[in-house]
Formats: sequence, structure tokens, C-alpha cells
Amino acid sequence: MSFWIVIGIIAAIGLWLIAVYNGLVGARNQGQTAWSQIDVQLKRRHDLIPNLVQVVKDAMGYEQETLTKVIQARNAAVAASGNPAQAGPAEAALSVATRGLLGLVENYPQLKANENVMQLQEELTTTENKIAFARQFYNDSVNTYNTRRQSFPAVLAAASLGFGPMDLFTMPDTEREVPKVALR
Repeated sequence: MSFWIVIGIIAAIGLWLIAVYNGLVGARNQGQTAWSQIDVQLKRRHDLIPNLVQVVKDAMGYEQETLTKVIQARNAAVAASGNPAQAGPAEAALSVATRGLLGLVENYPQLKANENVMQLQEELTTTENKIAFARQFYNDSVNTYNTRRQSFPAVLAAASLGFGPMDLFTMPDTEREVPKVALR
């Protein structure tokens, strides 16, 4: 009789480990898929910015410093892609540089009327919205995974099964600041 009790306990522990493992795999895969969606949108953004810079370059001849900042920020963001912890600050710097460029475009009537510039601005705005949604979905997925990983009883087996924490896609404090609006 005690033999069957020991077998039952071992089987219950085995089933529990399988359930914990499968749950953690599912949550981790959801987080990785969510990151892939962010990566797709960031790639689209990275591809749009050089096109916008090229279109406005001729009309903004003496604004080369702004254009250079945008290209440098884009290159840094491309280099940081693939790692949520590094991508957040790099993408924030790219957002700031891009906003600066788009702000300058407003000062050039010929650019505001240019169909290509307007189309690129619209595509960039749409892409920014998709990035925001994908970032929210990613952080929700990572939060679910990390919570599951740290919750009892999974916490007893997660580390030994090779499930480490995942990083959230965070933005630096400078990105959280409210932009200052000056009235003319």
C-alpha cells in the first residue's frame, strides 16, 4: 500500500512539474512573440526615417544639425534593436530627434505642402501608434510571464527549469516629461 502512495506522490509531482513547465514556456513564448511585433514596427520606423530625411534635406539646407541628430539617433536605435533593455532609451532618443525634425518641417511651407512629406509623416505617425500598442502588449506579456515565474508554487521550479526574468520595454525619464508648449 505505501508503495502506491509513493508512486502517486511522485506522479503528482511529475504532473505538477509538467504543468508549471508548460505554463512558463507558453508565457515566455508569448513575451518573445510580443517582442517580435515591436521589432517589426521598429524596423518599419527605422526604414521610414531615412526616406523622410532625404525628402526634407534639400529644403532644409541649413538645418543639417537636426538631420544629423536624426540619423545618429536612428543608427543607435538600429544597433540597440533586439534587446528590450537597450532599445527603450535608444528609441526614446530617436523619438525626440524625429519630433524635432517634424517640428522644423512645420516651419517650411513648401515641405508642409509636399505630398511625399505628408505621406511619410502620416506613415510615421501610424507606425508610432503601432509601436505604442505593441509595446503595451509586450509589457503585459512580460508582466504575465514574470508574475507566473515568481508565483508560488512555480517559483520553486522556475529557476531550476531555466526560466529567468524577462526585461520590460521601458522608456527613460526624459521621455516621460511633458513637452513644453510655447504660444506665439
